[in-house]
Amino acid sequence: MKLARIGEAGAEKPAIVDDQGRARDISSAVADITPHTLLDAIQTLKGRDVLSFPEFDTATRYGPPVTGIGKVVGIGLNYRKHAEESGMALPEEPIFFLKATSSICGPDDDVLLPYGAEKGDWEIELGVVIGEKASYVSEEDAMAHVAGYCIVNDVSERCYQLERGTQWTKGKSCDTFCPIGPWLVTADEIGDPHSLGLRLSLNGEIVQDGCSDDLVFRIPRLISTLSEYFTLHPGDVIATGTPSGVGLGLKPPKFLKPGDEMRLEIDRLGTQLQRVRARPR
Repeated sequence: MKLARIGEAGAEKPAIVDDQGRARDISSAVADITPHTLLDAIQTLKGRDVLSFPEFDTATRYGPPVTGIGKVVGIGLNYRKHAEESGMALPEEPIFFLKATSSICGPDDDVLLPYGAEKGDWEIELGVVIGEKASYVSEEDAMAHVAGYCIVNDVSERCYQLERGTQWTKGKSCDTFCPIGPWLVTADEIGDPHSLGLRLSLNGEIVQDGCSDDLVFRIPRLISTLSEYFTLHPGDVIATGTPSGVGLGLKPPKFLKPGDEMRLEIDRLGTQLQRVRARPR
């Protein structure tokens, strides 16, 4: 099942995507897709005839597939090849940081570089959406707490992240720095999420081309570890790390500039397309 939210920012309606990729309005059955209604929505829609719901206009905007997300947790250096290109040793425990929820935007919304941006960067990531509350969860039980998966672009300003006090959240939380979607694909449709291809193109050139089998810490370990430090609530998103090919790791490094276009794709999770712009004054 592919769940989405369709419409202008702040006025999205819940949707389900059929086998032909057409978004259909499910607001007659589900009021919205929120942390509080996520599992109920999935249960309500099971067994329903998707084609019985009316189609949206194909030109309509996709928003984040869940509204009211409580937190986005990013995982650092969680692909072996990305750690290598960064010149850093593989971590012994998961490295994590928070992205401000105010950075969340739709999958095809413009990415706005903040004032004085010097080193904007891209990071395609497999997002894990929590479905059931998780606190001190074992690795064996962790996957039962997953509602589904989505694409996340963990956009970063490396100057803020690495050169201004080395607080990663600084460089990860600017407005529009967390495009999510287009869909939340339910866990039952994906099965094992550790064999998904991830690709990001910049201006038509593929710069990231990896697979989730390169994860240092797999999803059960991430959920279990994070749940020791804080409770994971329904709707929370874990951005599980990025493959090699980020701008900082290129030789010479390459960073985002106004007019650039990023296209992201993860097997079976859809695509994102963002145009980079300078933040207006």
